[in-house]
Amino acid sequence: MATQDGSEEVIMETEAKVKEPEALCENVGKGDAELSETVYQTDNAGESTSTQEPTVSNGDDIDEGKEMVDLKIIWNKNKYDLKIPLDGTGAKLKERIHSLTGLPPAMQKVMYKGLLPEDKTLREIKVTNGAKIMVVGSTINDVLAVNTPKEVIQQEVKAEENKKEPLCRQKQHRKVLDKGKPEDIMPSVKGTKERLPTVPLAGMYNKSGGKVRLTFKLEQDQLWIGTKERTEKIPMGSIKHVVTEPIEGHEDYHMMAFQLGPTEASQYWIYWVPIQFVDAIKDTVLGKWQYF
Repeated sequence: MATQDGSEEVIMETEAKVKEPEALCENVGKGDAELSETVYQTDNAGESTSTQEPTVSNGDDIDEGKEMVDLKIIWNKNKYDLKIPLDGTGAKLKERIHSLTGLPPAMQKVMYKGLLPEDKTLREIKVTNGAKIMVVGSTINDVLAVNTPKEVIQQEVKAEENKKEPLCRQKQHRKVLDKGKPEDIMPSVKGTKERLPTVPLAGMYNKSGGKVRLTFKLEQDQLWIGTKERTEKIPMGSIKHVVTEPIEGHEDYHMMAFQLGPTEASQYWIYWVPIQFVDAIKDTVLGKWQYF
């Protein structure tokens, strides 16, 4: 309503001022959004930040460009996938197993067709893609607890061996050795050390003169001693000691005993073991990490 003193103009100005805060609210909302976006993208120092989690390198980047091989690591009933350079050594593989399992390299017995050599590359020992690598090992406390009595047994056995005549001359062994070398025994190779064969070692004699074969079941960590009558499945961890000695006149073959209990009475004797497999058998059964 118009008046002569300009009250209509006052009303119009008031209406304009009422609408102005509404526009201001819109601008404030927009400003808050922009401010929020600014805070999201910058820190107090104005440097750009990101919500993406930082990438942590596990060391694989140093292997870029190398020929890789995928392995299945099996330890303590657990399975691990591992990709490693094919030209990496057995020692390098142990380091990677350590990072996966926490088991120190010195405590590992790593097997692939026998005990895996540390100084050779995976390519040299013909490791293939998807190969299963068996790992046997315990914590340092467990190993010390197990090996303490074994050390005592080892010392006693060595002391007794030093007092005695050569094993192959003793009457109990001569009755087997006098039968002569078995016709179907595996040929021996002097001057070389070979890994365990992929087939059982057969054609040898046991203490009673019967034929015996050795099968190394690495996945079960067992040694199978088979005869015509039966097969004994022996956990490798239960074997206290391994005795070996060349056969006089046939030094390319050994007589070998697995001590299954605390005394010599528990020794299981095998005759005519080809010399090239002697070290591989001892290393596989006892493991290099044990104190023998």
